[in-house]
Amino acid sequence: MSAEAERFTVENAVDGKLGLSDLRMDPATLVHQAAVAEQHGNPQLAENFLRAAELATVDDEEVMALYEALRPYRSTAEQLEELRASLEARGAPRCAELVRQAVDVYGRRGLLR
Repeated sequence: MSAEAERFTVENAVDGKLGLSDLRMDPATLVHQAAVAEQHGNPQLAENFLRAAELATVDDEEVMALYEALRPYRSTAEQLEELRASLEARGAPRCAELVRQAVDVYGRRGLLR
């Protein structure tokens, strides 16, 4: 086992020697998991893995801001449209589509700010 692989132990995780960046999934791994899910008849899980792959390189604060913006009554339609456009520009079309769908549903249900 390489020295790099040896540092990934439960003990190091418990002792705080590993951070979230050490445990972050590689986008290619998530895309592979999506293919496996699709092959096994789970398209919804596959789509979730593909959205995760788009966000895998986004820093944690931005992901949390995205989560917060998508909570009911937190954003206006205009704010979510700006978020959608930003995601699209960053090469995250699946996440952008999810935000577009949220705008439609939230608007119909009165969940926009």
